[in-house]
Amino acid sequence: MTDLHGRCALVTGASSGLGTDFARELAARGCRLVLVARREDRLRALADELRGTHGTEARIEAVDLGDAAAREALFDRLAAADVEVDVLVNNAGFGVYGDFLSIPWERERRMLELDVAAVVHLTKLFAAGMVARGRGWILQVASIGAYQPSPTYASYSAAKAFVLSFGEALSFELRRTGVTVTVVSPGVTATEFLQVSGQQPSLYQRLAMMKSQDVARAGVRAMLRGTPSVVPGLVNKIPTFLMRLTPRRLQARIAHLSMTMG
Repeated sequence: MTDLHGRCALVTGASSGLGTDFARELAARGCRLVLVARREDRLRALADELRGTHGTEARIEAVDLGDAAAREALFDRLAAADVEVDVLVNNAGFGVYGDFLSIPWERERRMLELDVAAVVHLTKLFAAGMVARGRGWILQVASIGAYQPSPTYASYSAAKAFVLSFGEALSFELRRTGVTVTVVSPGVTATEFLQVSGQQPSLYQRLAMMKSQDVARAGVRAMLRGTPSVVPGLVNKIPTFLMRLTPRRLQARIAHLSMTMG
């Protein structure tokens, strides 16, 4: 395992769920933190917790990452403050549940801006400095939905398939630079995801739900090993593997049942 003590980690979506637990895991490993999300009050509470528990520096940045200009401004502020980001965790994102034609375009557009465009943009902004310094770790957060077409989460799963493919390709491109790229693809996790997406948990989701801190720990460990991609939890690894052996037309039917049954 690589020692992260004293390194600076930027975590997006740090105001709740996986983002909060990624920050805690990295702080426990000695990282200084840049916490990014829209909800400043939650960021302040987390920063205070991390300082108190781990004695770590924690800078907060209340930013709407769905805005490209705000992403540029964040990068410029950190550069002006001589903050060198060694670890980038692209965690910010959300899903929208429902039949495709019933979802308002503006909500879907905002999801795609955050789940796809922001991931690529922030990676492009911060990876260049990492490569120039010859070290860095990038953790992209996808989903097991990336491995199959998912009716009722059609655009969300497609977005996460993009993140998975993008991350694995970039892992190969940067393999000799000292910068590693890892994609973590969680299954259903005990966060605010379902509440935000507008879905009541199905039977499958209730049975397969993992703790957020366990997913965060698995993601950081895989990142430190330089693993290109990882699916946390046996409850997610087995169906994801089996789905690869299943005809795609049947994949969509299975995914639909798992999202709606019970």
